[in-house]
Amino acid sequence: MEFANVSERQAMSPELAVSTVIFALRDELRDGEPTGRRTLWLPLIRRTREPFRGQWALPGGPLGARQTLQDAAAGNLRATTGLAPSHLEQLYAFGGLDRSPAHRVVSIVYWALVREEHPDAPQLVKDPHVAWFPARDEAVIDALAFDHAEIVRYALWRLQNKVEYSSIAHRFLGPRFTLAQVQDVYEAVLDRRLDAANFRRHLRGASGIEATDEYLHGGKHRPPRLYRYAGDAAVVPQETTNTEEQRDRS
Repeated sequence: MEFANVSERQAMSPELAVSTVIFALRDELRDGEPTGRRTLWLPLIRRTREPFRGQWALPGGPLGARQTLQDAAAGNLRATTGLAPSHLEQLYAFGGLDRSPAHRVVSIVYWALVREEHPDAPQLVKDPHVAWFPARDEAVIDALAFDHAEIVRYALWRLQNKVEYSSIAHRFLGPRFTLAQVQDVYEAVLDRRLDAANFRRHLRGASGIEATDEYLHGGKHRPPRLYRYAGDAAVVPQETTNTEEQRDRS
């Protein structure tokens, strides 16, 4: 397939597209087996046409004439995962002159979070061209089409920063959760281990979280108490999440 040369691309009107970076919390795997930790995953689409045919890319496409930006972003998520977002936010506009060898494309990128309320949530959409990957798998991310590696890394950076000053972490959780599940979210997003006693002591004292009379049954040990968010969700201060070294990803 022949692509437009530089002068031809300069004469073309830019195409407007919308892409969505989708994060979900799933088990971390090592050699195909769960490690007992949770980590961030994201779905990617294998391209079926040039440019970058056969390579993985973020879900997205041209903006429809009757679509809003947010509708297009949510549509990307729905088509890829079959789920509705628990959080959807505009990330950035990417408009580098040489993003695409075919013609100039300006992408409005959103990032979304999804809850795995269904046990098979990542497999709800059966498509041979859709697969889930760890969001920090450098080999996979480096090989993405276009400038999508840069986009994924920027989305991760944004999420890591936002979890330090906002209540975004609760968007990964259902209406009832254990303190261990909250810690799983923070460790997955921040990519490091946290001191459990310090972290949970803060959560119990936070105004935005309250204990219920319910417990999570089914484990081998004493059932942990379930909590819920009340009003504004609790925010864990930065000094609480900076007590441990970065997680070992070897």
